[in-house]
Amino acid sequence: MGALKPPAEDVMIHAEGLTVGYGERPVLKDVTFTVHAGEIVTVLGGSGCGKSTLLKALIGLIRPLRGSVRIRGACITGSDREAALESIRRHIGVLFQYGALLGSLSIADNVALPLEEFTDLPRSLIADLVHFKLDTVGLADYAHFMPAELSGGMRKRAALARAMALDPEILFCDEPSAGLDPITAAELDELLLECNRALGITMVVITHELASIEAIATRCIMLDKSAQGIIAVGRPEDLKNHSADPRVRAFFHRQPSLMRPEAASVAPEG
Repeated sequence: MGALKPPAEDVMIHAEGLTVGYGERPVLKDVTFTVHAGEIVTVLGGSGCGKSTLLKALIGLIRPLRGSVRIRGACITGSDREAALESIRRHIGVLFQYGALLGSLSIADNVALPLEEFTDLPRSLIADLVHFKLDTVGLADYAHFMPAELSGGMRKRAALARAMALDPEILFCDEPSAGLDPITAAELDELLLECNRALGITMVVITHELASIEAIATRCIMLDKSAQGIIAVGRPEDLKNHSADPRVRAFFHRQPSLMRPEAASVAPEG
């Protein structure tokens, strides 16, 4: 595992007492955690545990029912929410689960969108930056292709190039390996690690893919549907080998039998 070690004092994201849901129905309750600069934090758990809902709250797509979120010190959940969101948008990138590329635009035009919206750069410089970003993800020769003409893995890399267009300090990724074969998923993991190592980008990655978690995570935050919140925080190897919680052990060892009452009383090895 080669992710950067976080400076203890450099907080990039802080959620405090966060309760999020839809209408008045909470999905997650009283969630508190911190992400430091340079970390790759994976948010994991079973289906329906609230991973994507938490991501939406962290990037301002939904308003929490209670609690606060601070991104780079700016509170995006307070009375000045819109101003705070505007102040951080240039500093974050989002890789959505299915890429969310605009099908009517070429790959190059998709990557250019954030640069056109958030900068006053001339078109010639934007074109140069788009070429550089696409080259970084291995798609320089596909700039004029449409999203439908690319494979799933190539669309994910194109979406990553767009998310990286403004050189964000924080990158949020929602299930980046979803729908990819193991080799393509591993290549995307390597690309994320390289962005972290070379550029120091802080990442929050929503995933349930064990191979990706073990390959890229500095720390893990594990959510549970029945608990409606966090049940474990730690390094993936520690959660896998030393957790006393049968739900955590069952997840990391892919063994549903560990959830049974007779297994819950067995101490983890190590």
